[in-house]
Amino acid sequence: MRPFSTFAVIGLLLALLFPSASTEAQSAPPRRLTQDGILVAIHNQAPWGYVDKAGAVVGFYPDLIRAVFGPELMKKIHFKVVDWPALIPSLVAHRVDMVASGMAITPQRCKQVAFSSPDVAIGDGVLVRAGNPLRIHSYADMAANQAIRMGGGRGSTNTENAVKAGVPKDRMQLFDVETGVAALKSGRIDALTVSTATAIAVLAGSNEKGIERALPFTGYIESGRPALSYAAVAFRLEDHDLLDFYETELRKRQLDGTVSKISSRYGFSPAEMAPSSLTADAICSGNAEEKQE
Repeated sequence: MRPFSTFAVIGLLLALLFPSASTEAQSAPPRRLTQDGILVAIHNQAPWGYVDKAGAVVGFYPDLIRAVFGPELMKKIHFKVVDWPALIPSLVAHRVDMVASGMAITPQRCKQVAFSSPDVAIGDGVLVRAGNPLRIHSYADMAANQAIRMGGGRGSTNTENAVKAGVPKDRMQLFDVETGVAALKSGRIDALTVSTATAIAVLAGSNEKGIERALPFTGYIESGRPALSYAAVAFRLEDHDLLDFYETELRKRQLDGTVSKISSRYGFSPAEMAPSSLTADAICSGNAEEKQE
């Protein structure tokens, strides 16, 4: 047998101590990702993920997914607009492979899908007509005033929070965000509950005059503190390899500051980043200090 040279031994030691740049750059992707491709569902809402006037898919999650998977793997990834109520059913039925649309981790949803680590913390935001003529500053204000007509998103945590805080269901009309904003501007409703992120995005629109955020605003209080939602990407329960790969690459992008840069691009402040110590499992089990659109 031919003996190792001194240089070969040194090379072997260096390889063990310092993995190659390609190994560090990205872990091995699931075979189905490199061969079959992945279909990612968005629900066409800023800032989460939407189709702009030029027909391009933009938003926090499309940019995040591009950063996580990288340019080569993105050739195998496509986006599909799906209505909010159909996001989880479409995922479970294998019509899409991931949901990246600002969906909050909740114990109920955890029974149907698997979530990545949370990335954004969001609270209750309420839009009202300019000047806030009904002086709405909390869900309690809306619950106490029977004349207030409220709108909310179908299946959203913010709508659930309003009901938990005492707003009667019979005074709650359900819309998608665009239709809800139109109802508010036309006077069909007096307030629209959305996430703080959605409120920021709506008001950033050039045509959204005549409405504003209700500030200050007290949302649903749970255990003495405001209830927060933690958004994440959803996967099928059985897709462990895809979720694990995404988690590994997401952590790298969090550590190198990429996630923070994407977040600030879409109006999120550092205070709205989910704590790095918080896991999806903790929220799913109801053991997170701050709980869960």
